[in-house]
Amino acid sequence: MIAFVSGPVAALAPTLAVIEVGGVGMAVHCTPHTIAGLRTGEPARLATSLVVREDSLTLYGFADDDERQVFEVLQTASGVGPRLAQAMLGVHRPDALRTAVSTGDEKALTAVPGIGKKGAQKLLLDLKDKLGAPLGASGLVGAQRAVAAGPAPWTEQLAAALIGLGYAARDADEAVAAVTPQAEEAIAAGGQAPVPQLLRAALQSLNRAR
Repeated sequence: MIAFVSGPVAALAPTLAVIEVGGVGMAVHCTPHTIAGLRTGEPARLATSLVVREDSLTLYGFADDDERQVFEVLQTASGVGPRLAQAMLGVHRPDALRTAVSTGDEKALTAVPGIGKKGAQKLLLDLKDKLGAPLGASGLVGAQRAVAAGPAPWTEQLAAALIGLGYAARDADEAVAAVTPQAEEAIAAGGQAPVPQLLRAALQSLNRAR
C-alpha cells in the first residue's frame, strides 16, 4: 500500500499528475479539484490509493486523507469501481457526498456522469451509514450558500485547474467564459456543472485559439 507520494510536480494533465519521487516519476490519477492545487515544479504531497488489477497497477491521488478514505468507502458499494468513485469526487467534495447520502439526495448523485436514477437509489442504500456525518460546512447546503454568495464554485475550480496546467489567468477566464453555456445547460436540466467535461472543453477552446 502506497499511503502517499511526496516530491516536486514534474508534469500535469487534466486528470493526471506526475510526481517525482526519488528520481522516479509516479503517475497519479487525480480529480480536477486536486490538480487545481498543484503547480509544475513545486513540491506536493498527495494521499494515495493503489488499485491492483491482474494487468495493471493504478495510483489514485487526493488532496488529503479524508478524500482518500471516502474514495475507498465508495468502492464498497456494488458496481462502484475506482473510476466511478473518482468521478463522484470530481463532482462532489467528501462532505457533499456525505450530505447527499445522509439526506437521500438522488439528484446530487445523478449529477455524476455514469449514475442514473436507479443507480443513485442503489448507491444510497449501499452507502447508508458508511460515509458518516459531514465533517464541516462543506456539504451540499454549504455549497448552495456559496453559489448564492458569489461566483459559482465550478468557475473557480475550472479556472484554478487551467492556471495549474500553466495557462495565464486571462486565458483561463476566457476559456471559462467559452464553456459557461455548456455548464448553464447542465444546471438548467437539474444537474450540476460537470467540471471534468468542462475542463476538457476549455482545453479544446484554448487549443483552437492558438
